[in-house]
This record gives sequence, C-alpha cells and structure tokens, in this order.
Amino acid sequence: MSETPGAVTADVIRVVVAKPGLDGHDRGAKVVARALRDAGMEVIYTGLHQTPEQIVEAAIQEDADVVGLSVLSGAHLTLFARVVELLRERDAADIVVFGGGIIPDDDIPELERLGVAKVFTPGATTREIVDWVHANVHPA
Repeated sequence: MSETPGAVTADVIRVVVAKPGLDGHDRGAKVVARALRDAGMEVIYTGLHQTPEQIVEAAIQEDADVVGLSVLSGAHLTLFARVVELLRERDAADIVVFGGGIIPDDDIPELERLGVAKVFTPGATTREIVDWVHANVHPA
C-alpha cells in the first residue's frame, strides 16, 4: 500500500496544544508542541488567548485525539473544566485532555475529577509528556 507524501495516516496521534485565557506566556506550550511533533505526532498549536470554545472547535475540526492545555495564570480550574464540559456537549468526550503549567498539587485531584486525564507541573520533562501521550492516547 503506497501513501501520498505528507499524508496523515490513521495511526498518527493528532494533538491540539492550546493556551486558554488571558495568559500571555507560551514558551512552555511551544516546547511541548515541538517535542510532540518531534516524536511523530501531528500537532496543531492554536496560539495565545484562546477561549475554551475556540479550543474545542479546533479540536473537533482537526479531528484531534488529544488536547494539551497550558495555563500559568491560575485560571486552570475554570478553563480546563470548561474545555472538558464543551467536549462532552459536542459529543467529543473521547478526545483526551491533559494539561500543564503553574498548577498547585492540591488542585490536581479536582482537575482529574473534572475529566482532565493528566496534569504536568513544572519540572516535568518533555520525555515524560511524550511518553504519557504515547501510552494513553490512541489515534482514531
């Protein structure tokens, strides 16, 4: 079976990396996006200042398998919860959501209860993130 050069195969994990809210720092998100891309995933980076609605729309339009959210502003509980809620409302709850940023350890159980599959805190390596995505996200 031959493939068209540049064609996306069904076994490639499709990731939307997003910066929800008013947080203006995206270096970490870009580093993670690049690491995921370098690991063979197809990565769509949405840019700064995205609303949960924009993120969910991008995830659905791009047929994403996973959404990675980065928040440094302290609004993670509200923003992550809204993304998960909107995915459910759009019948896209099969899209895995993970997050990272400046997130207090005490908030992680609540995020997991809300439906965030994994939270990476400062100090997590890109290798840990890539390995977790490979182990926990299965392409459609």
